[in-house]
Amino acid sequence: MTLPAGPLSAASAASSALLIPSADELRHALQPLPRQGEIREPGVDPAGLRPAAVLFPIVRHDAGPSVLLTQRTPHLSAHAGQISFPGGQVEPEDPTLLDTALRETEEEIGLPRSAVEVLGYLPEYFTVTGFRITPVVGLLTPPFDLVPDAREVDEVFEVPLAFLLDPANRQRHAREWQGRQRYYYALPYGERYIWGATAGMIVALADALAALRGEGR
Repeated sequence: MTLPAGPLSAASAASSALLIPSADELRHALQPLPRQGEIREPGVDPAGLRPAAVLFPIVRHDAGPSVLLTQRTPHLSAHAGQISFPGGQVEPEDPTLLDTALRETEEEIGLPRSAVEVLGYLPEYFTVTGFRITPVVGLLTPPFDLVPDAREVDEVFEVPLAFLLDPANRQRHAREWQGRQRYYYALPYGERYIWGATAGMIVALADALAALRGEGR
């Protein structure tokens, strides 16, 4: 099943500007601690999932905030060429899930931990690929320098937050995976195709803000 979506028209761009949250609104919509609640992709067995954490980086701009995303290199053994948040698996030396997200972000794109203002957490996201991911939402204030790891990251780019939060730009798809129907979100943006867990976490932020504002879905 596919729901129609496309680029923002001038009218929808104006209405999307109303979706832009303030930093305080984001803090109130997010959880102050990790692992409070969960979102499961259909068919996920939570037993044996590997813990991971990602940074959901929101970049301040005068024209409106954007979300920083990475395009993975095409030669990787897992999720090659896909669009994702910086992050990865929990390592034994990580004291907390926040440390995992910040360490992996620094390793992948060279963003120092000191550049991240942590706003809060989204519910854990359980994936059919075997991970339980903690999304850490952080605010970045330019200027900052990025040094992507060419082995893992093909490109770093930004997408307007208003575009990602607008339900009109959201698609729902289904495909067969390991003998079962898998349903997932997608957020096409120009030539970029944001889908799967990354799109699901973006929708989770949109839903948290909608709940805070008392909006129906």
